[in-house]
Amino acid sequence: MLQALVFDMDGTLADTEDAHLAAFNRAFADEGLDWHWTREAYLELLRISGGKERMLHYWHSREPELRELEPGARQALVDRLHDTKTSYYEAAVQAGEVRWRPGVLALMDEAQRAGLALGIATTTSPANVAALLRSALGSEWRRSFGAVADAGNAPLKKPHPQAYNRALADLGVVAAKALAFEDSANGLQAASAAGLATVITPNAYTAHHDFSGALRVLPDLGGVRLAHLREWLSCATV
Repeated sequence: MLQALVFDMDGTLADTEDAHLAAFNRAFADEGLDWHWTREAYLELLRISGGKERMLHYWHSREPELRELEPGARQALVDRLHDTKTSYYEAAVQAGEVRWRPGVLALMDEAQRAGLALGIATTTSPANVAALLRSALGSEWRRSFGAVADAGNAPLKKPHPQAYNRALADLGVVAAKALAFEDSANGLQAASAAGLATVITPNAYTAHHDFSGALRVLPDLGGVRLAHLREWLSCATV
């Protein structure tokens, strides 16, 4: 019955948020802005999916009456900040500062050996996807995934289900025969809206989220095997 596993990235595959936060703050400093996101502030900002969307939300909350002198100037600055932030994040990944979460790689390996398809459904940029997956799977990482839905080809951010719908379509698998893996409430809502049962592994940034409706909520994927997933999905569909 189970044919595919579809994974979120940030916070699900690896503990990336500290690296993202540091990269944002370095980009702000490079631009000469007086912005600095604390960990507590970032916890709240993570409710907004997408780095550019997060910055625009923060900017508007700081200066709601700000008017542009030139059309598009605000978006141009956000785009530039995001490019700089992405460069810092990629450097952190390459330096080994981002750790994969327990059990993820072992489960992916078992799934592939059993003939299941793997997919990615994320709101992050294609550059961030490549940086993280290359760090663990090597330069040929793309061969491991039948579908990669990211901000480049599925621009509507979670909780919109576009990324999951795109991944399922590219995999050629119906939602009832796949499982999603997420770490956040927005991710759970997106996967559920696409019809996917979802296994949640919260992290320090999302432990306070509401995960009502999840198939399972686990500390991590350490010790989780395909037999467990098949049993959980079977019980959920009885």
